[in-house]
Amino acid sequence: MTYDPTGHMLLTPIDKDAPARVARMRELGLGEQPDPAFDEFAHRLAEVTGAPFSMVNFIDENRQFFAGLHTPAGMHSGSDLGATAAAGGSGGVGRFMARDHGYCPHVVVRRKALVLEDVCDYPRFAGNPVVDEIGIRSYMGAPLIDRTGVALGTICVVDTDVRPWGRAGLETIKGMAAELMEQINRREDGLR
Repeated sequence: MTYDPTGHMLLTPIDKDAPARVARMRELGLGEQPDPAFDEFAHRLAEVTGAPFSMVNFIDENRQFFAGLHTPAGMHSGSDLGATAAAGGSGGVGRFMARDHGYCPHVVVRRKALVLEDVCDYPRFAGNPVVDEIGIRSYMGAPLIDRTGVALGTICVVDTDVRPWGRAGLETIKGMAAELMEQINRREDGLR
């Protein structure tokens, strides 16, 4: 767990399920390399929500891995989401982010969707490193809970502007998470 030394607020939740999640991801072959199908899904998620950044994110004990990633075309500057993440293998936008950055670890531990129209409205989330380092102002994510009950990761969208996602946004992100889990389940069935 991580505490903000000035406010003593819990910034990164305790994740007791990480070992089971890592074992399940290995079983499914997820969380180690980019996947064109997940990139395509992230692109569609960005189109549906109108968000400039979207991810299919798998989380282990120490880091987050964007197996699917959509960023605005041509934006790979210091303000780009991937600028603070480790560089990807091809020198492009990074696919890794520390576990204490962002809001997806909260979604995985809570096992519920999270909508932050303006992260600065929530003291618990306003102190997250992605606010100052990347400029994130708005977040919406939903957990990817597989058929065994393990929360593998999330799908999420972020924006550098405040976004009124509302109830419709919440329903959209939850519906798309269910759709992606169906795709992952079909993939697993094909492996058997």
